[in-house]
Amino acid sequence: MDDYAIRAATLDDLNGLTAIYNHYIVNTAITFDLKTLTPAERRGWFDDHRESGPHRLLVAADGHGRCLGYASSSRWRPKAAYDTTVETSVYCHPDARGRGCGTALYAALFAALESEDVHTIVAGMSLPNPASLSLHQRFGFRPVGVFHAVGRKFDQFWDVAWFERSLRPGTN
Repeated sequence: MDDYAIRAATLDDLNGLTAIYNHYIVNTAITFDLKTLTPAERRGWFDDHRESGPHRLLVAADGHGRCLGYASSSRWRPKAAYDTTVETSVYCHPDARGRGCGTALYAALFAALESEDVHTIVAGMSLPNPASLSLHQRFGFRPVGVFHAVGRKFDQFWDVAWFERSLRPGTN
């Protein structure tokens, strides 16, 4: 595994977080955003996360402070009854993929969430995405359904699979 530290994101990370996300906008159907974003346009998303609470944003940073990846837990739906459910995602810099960064980020995120009032974690992924599927399966996510042809990008329609896991296995 590479040498990096996992910590709560700071505003100084916003440029790096945006650059990572923009890579996936331009090169993949992993996100359905169609145009790249500026750090100013990502600021609202950044501000929706805190150092504590159920909505977190963690970064993996190398010794020079460069963002190698990030994981987030965000509000899933706006109605109060859903507040104990979060949606998670993880994005790694292309140079950091396949080197354990996403696994380390998810492990840290889920450990941080254990002290919060979170019961269920959900994740959606466009298909095919074998790397994300493998990561989510390693963390105990189970498939709950597929929405077919719900996103259009690169002149084709994409399916989105949804997964869930309890933060505390064995509870309903």
